[in-house]
Amino acid sequence: MSASRTKFYTDKPNGKWMGVCAGISDYTGIDVTFVRVAMVLLTVVTNGVAIIGYFAAGKLAPAKPYDLYETADDQKFWQGVRTNTKRTTAEVRSKFRELDRRLADVETYYTSRNTRLADEIEALR
Repeated sequence: MSASRTKFYTDKPNGKWMGVCAGISDYTGIDVTFVRVAMVLLTVVTNGVAIIGYFAAGKLAPAKPYDLYETADDQKFWQGVRTNTKRTTAEVRSKFRELDRRLADVETYYTSRNTRLADEIEALR
């Protein structure tokens, strides 16, 4: 797949106007309704200046590729990676440490003097 999963895309099929709010929702994992309400509030607070940013994002950001995510779990994972990359790398390191520990336990079990295991192996021969 050539599309980057950590990049911002406009989500025009799920969008109402230009797909910017739907793209922000997809990028962050926040419900699109909250993003739209925040955009309206931001527009009111900034006297319409936020609309310029909305149009700029709508014109400059590429459209979301059709096959960006394979599953819903894949989508949730990439949204989590975008929001907190440090936490994600710590989780991956932790999982690898746990796998390494379990593999070391298995290796210790098979290489140690285990007479019951040796007897079972001899019985199979």
